[in-house]
Amino acid sequence: MPRLPLSDFLSGPADAPIFDARAPLEYAQGHIPGAVSFPIFSDEERAQIGTAYKRISQDKAVLMGLDFFGPKMSRMVKAAQKLAPNKEVRLHCWRGGMRSGAMQWLLELAGFRVHLLDKGYKDYRRWALAQLEQPRTLRVLGGLTGSGKTDVLHALARRREPVVDLEGLAHHKGSSFGAIGQAAQPSNEQFENELALQLHQLSSAGRVWVEDESRTIGAVALPAGLFEQMRRAPLLVLEVPRAVRVRKLAEEYGRHNPAELAAAILRLRKRLGGLATKEALGAIGEDDMEKMVSLVLDYYDRTYLHGLEGRPDVLRVPTDTCDAETNADRVLAALGQG
Repeated sequence: MPRLPLSDFLSGPADAPIFDARAPLEYAQGHIPGAVSFPIFSDEERAQIGTAYKRISQDKAVLMGLDFFGPKMSRMVKAAQKLAPNKEVRLHCWRGGMRSGAMQWLLELAGFRVHLLDKGYKDYRRWALAQLEQPRTLRVLGGLTGSGKTDVLHALARRREPVVDLEGLAHHKGSSFGAIGQAAQPSNEQFENELALQLHQLSSAGRVWVEDESRTIGAVALPAGLFEQMRRAPLLVLEVPRAVRVRKLAEEYGRHNPAELAAAILRLRKRLGGLATKEALGAIGEDDMEKMVSLVLDYYDRTYLHGLEGRPDVLRVPTDTCDAETNADRVLAALGQG
């Protein structure tokens, strides 16, 4: 069977969806960005086959797999026709073995053109980890909480600057409030997979903009190699007046469920202290978002300013606004590109 190397597979026809033939749990743990879960076996079936392989024999496992696969074949072809009306797909399993081979046989029998990934998802994962260790020319955008850093990154992207939105990939804004209004976070493996592909796509762009982050963004961790590069890279710090930041955050979080805001405050109670926690919860109850934000900023500002100590190559960008377009222009001007 013809097999494609990873580079050809990833750059394959845009209208040929990627089918991941592994079990649903494997897919959920991590998959090639954009791939569709198209399992040949359920999680339970895969477990049973694996047990038969280990305890009885390979032949028994293969026969069991055929028993599971046979009754599904018609449904799989119909599902593939809906997902790929042009009848062309890219396909892989874990190592490019029997699962993808069986699926390729079935789909080709049904008239599909199938591009099979040599060495499977395992090869993508190896490639992704290597991408995350490659040296990059980074520009890191920093600033105290509420400075609108993510908005400025998006404004830079509109100016055709190469940008990776780490918080967007992580589905989290980084603080105790960071999960509010966000989709569920990906697994750490999937976060790395998405990040690796974006960095690769920008590899010819020269420098890449990212936001200044802690080692973790919610429940996902930045790759160690990339994080160390970020700590050494030039850091441009937006200096936005506190009152402007308070208004921005109060407006943003005032739209959210008070119970979620209170839960975020309670997660910070050891850092805020008992009195500040009580006052912040009371402010939520009184719908005084500016007071709540101001109390929380006392903690976050101290923490961020402490983290700036010892950072090399810090360039401060004073501004009197949180307007993203204005601040994107000021950031570029500070680099001598405005």
